[in-house]
Amino acid sequence: MTYTVADETRSCYTGAMGTTTVRLDDEDEALLDMLAPEYGGRSSAIRHALRHLAADRTRRNALHSSVAEWDAEKGPIDETEVAAMAERYA
Repeated sequence: MTYTVADETRSCYTGAMGTTTVRLDDEDEALLDMLAPEYGGRSSAIRHALRHLAADRTRRNALHSSVAEWDAEKGPIDETEVAAMAERYA
């Protein structure tokens, strides 16, 4: 199967891939155009970004879970201690 992107025809593997339309403003278009060559095309760049976004969410959820466990075991974090550490390591 072939498809056309920006006046360019390419071969396409059609197994188990869905299609989603994304509306981009000019700034996001420029970002995508900048990233596309590095990631093998516009679709690949979007898939890569989607995977990174999902990984970020997974890490954030794990962090929230760890903090909740800490709070349950040791009590809430003392803001005075946090401020002292921030000052020490800034």
